[in-house]
Order: sequence, then structure tokens, then C-alpha cells
Amino acid sequence: MQEEIGQPLEQRLEVERVGTVAFVPGILREPHGRATSGVRDGVSVHTPGQSTQEEAASAGPLTAAPTPRRRWRIPRPAVGALRHRDFRLFWWGQLGSLVGTWMQSTAQGWWVLERTNSAFYVGLTAALANAPSLLLSLVAGVVADRHDKRRILLTAQAVALGGAVLLGLLIHLQRLPLVLFLAVVTLVGVANAFEVPTRQAFFVELVGREDLPSAIALNSAAFNLSRIVGPALAGAVIARWGVVPCFYANALSYLAVIAALLRIRPRPRPRAPGAGGLWRDVGEGFRFLRRCPEAGALIAVVAALSLGALPYLALLPVFARDVLRVGARGLGALLAANGVGALLAGVLLAGWGRRLRRGPLLFVAAVGLGASVLAFATVRWPPLAALLLALAGFCTILHNATANALLQTWAPESLRSRVVSVYVFVFLGMAPLGSLAAGELAHRVGPRAAVAWGAATALGVTLAVWRRRPTLWRVR
Repeated sequence: MQEEIGQPLEQRLEVERVGTVAFVPGILREPHGRATSGVRDGVSVHTPGQSTQEEAASAGPLTAAPTPRRRWRIPRPAVGALRHRDFRLFWWGQLGSLVGTWMQSTAQGWWVLERTNSAFYVGLTAALANAPSLLLSLVAGVVADRHDKRRILLTAQAVALGGAVLLGLLIHLQRLPLVLFLAVVTLVGVANAFEVPTRQAFFVELVGREDLPSAIALNSAAFNLSRIVGPALAGAVIARWGVVPCFYANALSYLAVIAALLRIRPRPRPRAPGAGGLWRDVGEGFRFLRRCPEAGALIAVVAALSLGALPYLALLPVFARDVLRVGARGLGALLAANGVGALLAGVLLAGWGRRLRRGPLLFVAAVGLGASVLAFATVRWPPLAALLLALAGFCTILHNATANALLQTWAPESLRSRVVSVYVFVFLGMAPLGSLAAGELAHRVGPRAAVAWGAATALGVTLAVWRRRPTLWRVR
């Protein structure tokens, strides 16, 4: 497996329709070993000082005549995955399920705050929901590489459906101890720990390699559209009828994705044999990151943002009630604003992502996320807070969706699920630690200071990583 990761792929060129030459995965080197434009260690780079025209001139007969610049429009790959019937079924089912998930997530935070009046328990709830991803996502990547991904997804959805029904019923009967509530949240988190990396790696079985970037972009769009609709619905429902209907609505939403999974027939893919044992297979994902330092640097930035900047989401109920004083309906509006920004980022990546240089894009998005969260912690005016949350959502998806797509592109076929599981491990798995720390810090010094401290730390780590790995600027 190590030889597979380290072995350079066959060098090849692809002539783009606009007349320039694009380099696709391979390693292009000069006789003395100096890397030139192309892919170094699996990462697409461009040597400063060498123009695209020079590259085209050196390509000889592969050079196409320049054509007039065409008007900007959404490229075909942005919706290419929708050509596949199975992906359409899964995408629509997933969209409905995600709306229900966001409704329940909003209701959980509000119920805990009303029950305990403690920012610590709000952070603890968010931490327990994501803690299994820290412990199990790496194992889930190996399981997904070895077994039928559709069956794993069906099992995870069924467990989450049962958890939503149980919580809604016990809250309705007013017989839900806090300990049992936290236990059920943790159980659903276990199901999600297997579902998320499996779903991310499942797309290639529905659409193939050609439309994989399109599938990732559309999945991001569905996730962020649900972030707008779900919290807004939850805020209105909680204000009128309480939290219980949100849990029942989430339970019903799982039926849509389960029905879709039962109808699709994904194309067969080769599965990893797993002859090296479970933990050796888990380690293959990390060994890939060591052999591809740019991928390792991306993971480090994602971890810093997950631990430092993103815990503001867990403390939003506290901000809504105690800082901004907007109540449950205002909480839904704040989460919806965050989702609007994230949706716009998904649309941008789907429509024009191929025209953007992804290296500078990653840097701007990471710094923008830290700065917007830091500013959010200092304001008390709800409209400005909503605007900053929209910017934070925009930067979050801009950075993490781009990083996710790059990692899946760079990873070998036999390692894709495990590389995705490492990404999930740092993005979702480390979030509980950040949420727990933010909740405890908010309990001691207040939510504004806790969020500001985490955002400043994430900014510092991001700048340090980019200074240490300047080749990230040349990632295309």
C-alpha cells in the first residue's frame, strides 16, 4: 500500500477547450529533480514565473489554438451528477433528512438550555453528539472500504430514526432524565460517526469519477440549504408548540433517505482486502498524509478551525438568549443566516470553483472564518451578528468543501474512505473537544470571551501552518 501511495502516477496532459494545457495528477520534474508546473507529491502546483503560454508552447503538438474568452456561466460538471438516477434519489432523500436533522439539533440545544440554564450542558450536548466521530470515524473508514456502503448507511439512518422517536416521546411525556437524554444523543452520534465518512465515499459509486466533484458540490449545497430551512422552521415551531414536534419531524425525514437507499443500486467498486489488520489499515490514511505534506497541512488547518473557531455554533443558544436577547425565534434566524452564507459558498464552488485558484481560496476562507467569528463575539446588535454569522458560514464551506474535494482527488482509489475518515475525524471528531472547552470556558468567563479566545487561537494556527507550508499557495 505504501508503494501505491508513493509511486508517481503516469504523467499526462489534458488539452482544455479554451486552448490552454492542464496538468492532471502525476509528477513532472526537470532532469535535476526540480519540480515544475504539474503535481508534486499528488498536489497540483504551478511554479511562479512560468506563464500558461510558456507551458502551452512547450507542449508541442498538444497545444490548441487560443479561442476567445467565453462568458462566465455555471459549468456543466456543477450539476453533472444529477444525470444519474441513483444520485438524484439519494440527493433528494438526503435533503429532506438534513432539514429534519437541523430541526432536532436546534431543539436539542434549546431544550437543554431551558432544562439546565447552563452553558456548560449546552456545550456538553454538542460534544457528546460529535464525540463518537473522534473515537470511531477512523474505524468507520476501514469498515466502509471493506463492506457494502449502502447497508452501512441504512443501518445508521435506522438508528438515528429510533433515537429521534424516543427523545420526542419522552420529552412529550415529561419523563426524560438529563442522563438518558445525553445517552441517546451519544448513541445517535455513534451512528453518525459511521454514516458521514461512508456517505462521502459513497458518491463515487453513484456517479463515477467523472462526476465526483459535481456530487460533492451538490451535497454541500443540500447540506447548507437545510441549514437555512431547518433552523428557521425549528425556531417557529419551538416558539409556537415547543421542542417535541421538531423531534417527530426529524424522525419522519429519515424515512425519505431510507426509501431512497432501498431503491438505488450503486455500481460495484473494488473493496480493500484488509489483509494488514484493522489498525494497520487505519494507519494507511495517516501515512498518506505524511507522504503528501500539502494534504497534511490542510488537515492541520481543518483541525485548528474545528477546535477553535467552530464551537461558536454550540454556544449560539446562549448568545441568542443571554447576549443578543432574541429568544428561540431569533436563534432560528441566526442559524438560518449562517446557513445562507454557507449555501452561497456551495453555489460559488459548484458554479465557478474550477475557475478559482484553490490555494489562495483556502487561505482567504480560513482567515475569513477566524476573523468573522472573532468579530461576532464582540457585537450585541442582532442584525450585525446575523451578517457576521453568514460570513462565517460562507468561509466555513468555502474552506472545508474545497479541502474535502482536494483530499478525495489526491487519495488513491483504495484509500479514499480512509482519507475521508481522517478528514471527518478532525472536522467532526475534534469538534466535541472544542465545544466542551468552549462550554466550560463560557461558564467561567462568559460566552463572548470563550468564542473570541477560540477564534483567535484558530487564526494563529492557520497563519503558522501557511507560513510553514508555502507550497499551498500554488495548489490549483
